[in-house]
Amino acid sequence: MLFENANLYLIKIIDDYVSDEARNWFEHKIKFIIDKASGKEFYLTYSLIPSKVTPVENLQFNSEDSDVLEYLALQKVNIHQIARIYLLIKLLEEDKAFFTPKIAKLIEVADISELETFLKFLVLLPHPEEFKTVAVEALRTNISTVFNAIAYQNPFPSKFFDDQQWNQMYLKTAFMQGDLSAILDIDERANKDLARIISDYAHERWAAGRDIDPHFWRPVIKFIDGVLLNDVERLLISDNLIENRAGVLCCYYSANEDAKLLLSEHQELVEKIENKTLSWETLKEEQ
Repeated sequence: MLFENANLYLIKIIDDYVSDEARNWFEHKIKFIIDKASGKEFYLTYSLIPSKVTPVENLQFNSEDSDVLEYLALQKVNIHQIARIYLLIKLLEEDKAFFTPKIAKLIEVADISELETFLKFLVLLPHPEEFKTVAVEALRTNISTVFNAIAYQNPFPSKFFDDQQWNQMYLKTAFMQGDLSAILDIDERANKDLARIISDYAHERWAAGRDIDPHFWRPVIKFIDGVLLNDVERLLISDNLIENRAGVLCCYYSANEDAKLLLSEHQELVEKIENKTLSWETLKEEQ
């Protein structure tokens, strides 16, 4: 499990914010589902939670207390999501063999909000790698909120996707004009195939007179050479300041000596990198 003892934190939030009546209903349903090994009752309960648990406008907890709470805060969790993930974890802890395929089937039977919850918080489940196929399947969706649930601020793809699957997610985020900066562990998951595809895609966009999100270039840093060196040089001479910044970041962190030589004309931006006012995280901020 990537996050230890997630249920202890979830049940504490449930105890703090869910009424006695709703909590009694919830506990009874969990016991019934486990005792009867009922997939049907599981799907019904998972779906009914928002109608039984009163929404909470200001869900508060100290996100500094644990990595679990930090992740919940990062994903802007709500009380219905808390209850749903608690339900999934309890079922898996009680009978992993029976409930794993039932939970995986949420990709087929859940509505959009239910599916978003499942994907966002997969990493909190026991043995999250068991749901890799479901997560990869979610990449095929054209519903942006569902795609973003697995792609944005989610450590699951970085931990469990192979290069092909991770590249697919990264490229589709770009195709959908999504927020590439919201993808975790880009530097760690960068690979040569992706760098080549980025270059090819950039050439197609340039030929069509279309812009490219400067964040798109981040995975090429370790692979700057030949064509990619020319691509980065193009960023450096662009009239777009943010493209200049992206080019400088690529060259600064590259091990390629020719790339580092290109920095001589951009010392002001180099100084901003060195004093930590320019980074991939601040790329588009006014400076």
